[in-house]
Amino acid sequence: MTVTIARVASLLFGGLFTGFLVTVLVLESTLRGVDASVYTQVRQIELDRLDGLASATLIPALIATAVLVASAARNRRRVRWPVLAFVLLLSVVATTLVFNIPINTDQLTWSVQAPPADWAAVRDRWQLAHAVRTAAAVLAFGCLIAAFRTPQAATGLPSEQLRGDTGSVSASR
Repeated sequence: MTVTIARVASLLFGGLFTGFLVTVLVLESTLRGVDASVYTQVRQIELDRLDGLASATLIPALIATAVLVASAARNRRRVRWPVLAFVLLLSVVATTLVFNIPINTDQLTWSVQAPPADWAAVRDRWQLAHAVRTAAAVLAFGCLIAAFRTPQAATGLPSEQLRGDTGSVSASR
């Protein structure tokens, strides 16, 4: 039961988190053509609430994926997809902590009327780091889908428990 909940939660929150990052990527790409004041104002609006949404979707995705990894490892089953997803999600966290959060903190102090002279360089660094973590999140979500589609890897249950008399995956999964 716990593994089933973890499978659904990892897909749900992993998908929501990935969609959130892709949306921010698209928004940020549209900001490349605006001036410093507009960019600063939009970034400060983004930073007001979006960090909370990121945490509310990433943390449950990480926890659920860790449960999948632990369950598969405990039952000595294939852990490739859940482990890859977990490692990729951890790389998202690392990228965020090393690059994005320090820049976010700095941008909160910027004046909309007088952004710093290097605002475009800072924007470019943030957007590059965001593109990297978005790619990692998309790959992690793909791994979670693969784990979901591979019952033995996702549940950690022996294949005999997943198969009916005909040797095919049972419909009750």
